[in-house]
Amino acid sequence: MAEKSLTLVTKFLLMAFIDCPEWALLPFLLFLFIYLITPLGNLGMIILIRVDLQLHTPTYFLLSHLSFMDICYSFVTVPLMMAVLLEHRAALSYTLCAAQFFLFTFFGSIDCYLLALMAYDHYVAMCRPLLYVTIMRRKARLGFVCVCVGGAYVAGVFSALVWKVSAFTLSFCGTNEIDFILCELPPLLKITCGDSYTQEVVIIVFAIFVIPACMVVIFVSYLLIILAIMRIPSAGGQAKTFWTCASHLTAVSLFFGTLIFMYLRDNSGQSSEEDWVVSVFYITVIPLSKPLIYSLRNKEVKEALRKILNRARLS
Repeated sequence: MAEKSLTLVTKFLLMAFIDCPEWALLPFLLFLFIYLITPLGNLGMIILIRVDLQLHTPTYFLLSHLSFMDICYSFVTVPLMMAVLLEHRAALSYTLCAAQFFLFTFFGSIDCYLLALMAYDHYVAMCRPLLYVTIMRRKARLGFVCVCVGGAYVAGVFSALVWKVSAFTLSFCGTNEIDFILCELPPLLKITCGDSYTQEVVIIVFAIFVIPACMVVIFVSYLLIILAIMRIPSAGGQAKTFWTCASHLTAVSLFFGTLIFMYLRDNSGQSSEEDWVVSVFYITVIPLSKPLIYSLRNKEVKEALRKILNRARLS
């Protein structure tokens, strides 16, 4: 049965609002708005970091790559979501579904690694200032961030390959219809058949490796930061120091909270509506929110933006 199903499934049919097509217009317009705004916000963050010398630090170098990943993430996912909503269904070849799944997990994995690296960067800056001064020297800084970012990209490729190979060596049978707007892991697992134990174990183990491992780095980094902050004598100094981490903590909470809900849970018996809400949140809202989080809650970014606006007004 499994072998037969694998030969028969040459495409997947993504579906949305089949029973209530009139409900699709509002989400389509919302996704279109987000699709237009998200690249502008993240591209603006990249340009701001590039042109302002005060932002030429490891933290903002990592943030610029995080913004670039969010732009790519949006380009890979949102157009397909809008096509499904507009037509209420979209046929996707097996190869194209696998490619979209690979890119989706690739950019998402790199986001995990970059957020973990940013937490470690905050730890070094606050708890090991002498080491940070050494890293901040131009040549050392360039080597450090290139190695870190390069490692994140390599790990992202490896993570995406493992997930893609594991997911698309599963047997699909019964139907190729997916009541979802993307080739995503939870809805794909719902149409599998045959013996998929090995692949599902690999997927779960690797999810446990990627998501909690990054969370452990973030947790330990912030635990050490909090201990360092508690040694500051004044309450004002403690608040000021912790406030520098507020934007990163907000982004981490939003990103990892949704990933945990999607991947580190039992998908059997879960409703498509739950998958819909959470997927839409982390695919569209989180990439849109990061520029806002890092601009509205970050004093250095706001100052850099103010200087550029003043220059533009004077010229």
